[in-house]
Order: sequence, then C-alpha cells, then structure tokens
Amino acid sequence: MQKLIALLALLTLPFFAGGCAGLAAFPLSAASALITTPNAAALEIHNETNLRLDQANFVVVRTNVTGRSKGFALLGFISLAPAKFMTAMDRLYGSAEMEPGKPQRLADIVVEKSSTYWILFSIPQIAVRADVVEFIPTPPDESSPQPTEMVPKPVSVPERGPPKTPPVHL
Repeated sequence: MQKLIALLALLTLPFFAGGCAGLAAFPLSAASALITTPNAAALEIHNETNLRLDQANFVVVRTNVTGRSKGFALLGFISLAPAKFMTAMDRLYGSAEMEPGKPQRLADIVVEKSSTYWILFSIPQIAVRADVVEFIPTPPDESSPQPTEMVPKPVSVPERGPPKTPPVHL
C-alpha cells in the first residue's frame, strides 16, 4: 500500500511543481483534445480569389457539385473522428470531374457545417457545394489592335575596300 501511495505521489509531483505548463507537457494531455466539440474553436482560414463572371466568356459545365465529410463524436463532445474540410474538398474535386489543361474553375463555393445529435453520439458533417465553369476564348474585336508577325528585313552591308588612312596635316 505504501508503494502505491509513493508511486501516486511521484506521478502527481510534476503536476504540482510545473503548474499548467507541466500538465501541457505530460503525454496524457493529448486526451484533453478529445474532449472538445467538433465545431468549437475550429481554425478557419479564408482565401478569396475573385472570379469575374460579368462577361460572356464562360460556360457553366456542371452545377451543384458536392463533396461531404462526416465524423463521429461520442456523447456529442468527445470527437473520435472529426469531419475534415480537406476530405470534403477532395470529394468535391472528384465529383466535379475537372479535366487538367482546360480553363475550368470552381465558382460560387458554399461551405456548410452541421451536426446531427443523438442520445449517445453526434455526427458532425462538412458539405462543400460549387459550380464548375469553363472559360471560352473571346473573339478578337476589329477595333482592338491585332498582333502582327514581325519579319526581320534583310540588312544590306556596304562593301568594304581597303581601310582609309586619315589625312595628316602639318
């Protein structure tokens, strides 16, 4: 019994001596990451690319292309398998069937985060929806300057004779 108390005291000593910093360095502190809600304090990064669709230089190839990712949380707040945004985006690109080399782009991207709560668990979900547009080349206007092909002209080189000596004045 004394050995058990000594072992317990030895294991709790770093918690009392180090305070919160000692607790964060302890290997079991990773378990505290499991006790968070799937959507709470999530890192959100917003990257915006402006896509001008105000001209008639594009065609809508597919509409409402979706990609989803589902997770699992025990008791609604112990996230065992989180819903991942990258998985949803990979599935979106897979269902969009975009061809490499073509001027295609995703437009009107919408990201939805939701969770379905049951008695003992919840199912977090991320859904990404977008439209696929393909740009078509615009016909050149007659008012705009046309690119011209530059053809080099032959340059005539005068024939050279013996070198001329400058006159000497005394």
